[in-house]
Parts: sequence; structure tokens; C-alpha cells
Amino acid sequence: MTHPAEPLPAHLATPLRIGGEISITGKWVPTKPGGLFRKSAESKEMLQEWEDIHAGARADEGVLFTEINHAVGEDAVLVHHTFRDPAALIHYFSTTATEHMKALTAVAQPELHMVRGSEIPTEVREAVEAKRVPAAFGELLFGYVKQDYRRPDPEKAIMVTAKWSSHPGADTNFDDLKYWWQRVGTDAYTIEDGLLRFEVYEVAGEDALIIHETFEDTNELKFHLSKGTAEKYKKDIDLVAEPEAYFFRGPVSWTIRTYSKFLHLPATYSSQGSNFTRPGGSMMDGTVR
Repeated sequence: MTHPAEPLPAHLATPLRIGGEISITGKWVPTKPGGLFRKSAESKEMLQEWEDIHAGARADEGVLFTEINHAVGEDAVLVHHTFRDPAALIHYFSTTATEHMKALTAVAQPELHMVRGSEIPTEVREAVEAKRVPAAFGELLFGYVKQDYRRPDPEKAIMVTAKWSSHPGADTNFDDLKYWWQRVGTDAYTIEDGLLRFEVYEVAGEDALIIHETFEDTNELKFHLSKGTAEKYKKDIDLVAEPEAYFFRGPVSWTIRTYSKFLHLPATYSSQGSNFTRPGGSMMDGTVR
């Protein structure tokens, strides 16, 4: 490791209260994208199929939170589910996901899905991989959540889920990648009031991390990218790793899209579509009181 390891500060060392919950955030694209001004038949069928899947997810008591986010500027959707526990995820994939998979894959194809949890049992990996969905499985390393896990205003909040993979070659790159993201979380807690949630997950079987962040609104994300910890540490992180995907869910302004392009983030932006929160919410997406 190039930099000496540092102990976690108190706010990153405090155990997160997410328990056995597991979240999946993924991207789907139609097999035949539409043109500049018109959606293809496959695109329309993909959206309708996801609406049907969404109805099944809402009816499943093990699904705590679900939403379909329409991509901005590209023919795609971002989908997000939070499950009560591994058993709930496995049940969903053996019922609702199985029932719709043939019709969905006839018109659409999956891209990267990021799976997050305190632990990801082997059975969960097998359930996801059985659907031939490209996936990264991340287990929690450290993080913090502000405002006692209250769900932020969905009309304003922006959720960012990203995967960073260390450069091959140097044995120290992955340790340095974890070091620099620990520095981000250490500093962001005090200098970025509106970064409400910051979590780092280690990807199983890869020298990679999944990062999940929740910003109170677009101004807080703009500060993060232009003056906050992203601006402060991005160059250091770039030396040891590269981003594979960035999924933005929420009202991302064109200014934010410009900043992220300047930072060379492979981003997919989306506006909120159909969504559902189980009464009480969840610890991974925020509680509802």
C-alpha cells in the first residue's frame, strides 16, 4: 500500500443499521434502440414489461422499495429494488423475475447490476446469476447515514451508485483505492452537510468497490463534484482505478451532467418513474415516519 492504513473515524466505524436488507440497482436497454425522435417497438415493450414486473414487486411483501427510472438522453431504464432479506430476494427471483424473464429478454438486455448488502450469501449470487444478469456483488466495508435514516425528499434527492475497479498490475492499487474512498468518507461527513448517505462495498471476486451516495438535492451534488471531496480526491483515485459505471437516480440538472462528463464518469442519468415504498420504508433507502 502506498499510503499507511488509517483507523476509521467514529462516523465510519459505527455499524450501519441495514441488517439483512439487500439492494439491486441495474440497467436495461432495448435490443433495438429507437431513433433520435422515436422509440422502437422493443423500447416500448421493455417499458411495459417493466411496469408489469413493477406491479408484481409491489405485491411482494419481501420487496421494501422498488422503482423504475427512465434514462435521460438514452434509450434505457435504471431499475432499483430493496429486499427485506436474502430469502425475500431469492423468492422474488424465483417468482416475479422468472415469470417475466422470457418476455423481457425478448425485447431488452441487461447491463451491469450492482448488488449491495452487509453480506451477500452464495444463494443470492446464484439466484441473480441464474438469470444471466451481469452483476457485481458488494459487501459493506464502511459508511455513514445522517438524519437517523430518514428518507430524503424523493422530489429533490439524488442517489448515486457507482463501481470502481482498480488498475491491473500493481498489487497496491486496490488497497490504495480503499484508502482514498475512506478519505472521501472521512472528510465528506463534515464538509458536505447534504451528503446524507455514504457507503463503500467491496466487490466479491474482484479488486473493485461499489460506492453508494445520497445527496439532499442537486446543489449538494454540484458542490460535491465541483468543490467537495470528488474534486479533492478524484485525481488520486484515478491513479489507481477507473469507474466502470455511474448510475444517477433523481433530478440531475444539465449542470451536473456537464460536471460529471468533465470528470469522465461513465454516467447514466434517470428521472423517477414508477416507484413504491413499503409502509415504514427501509434502512437502505430511508425510513418513512
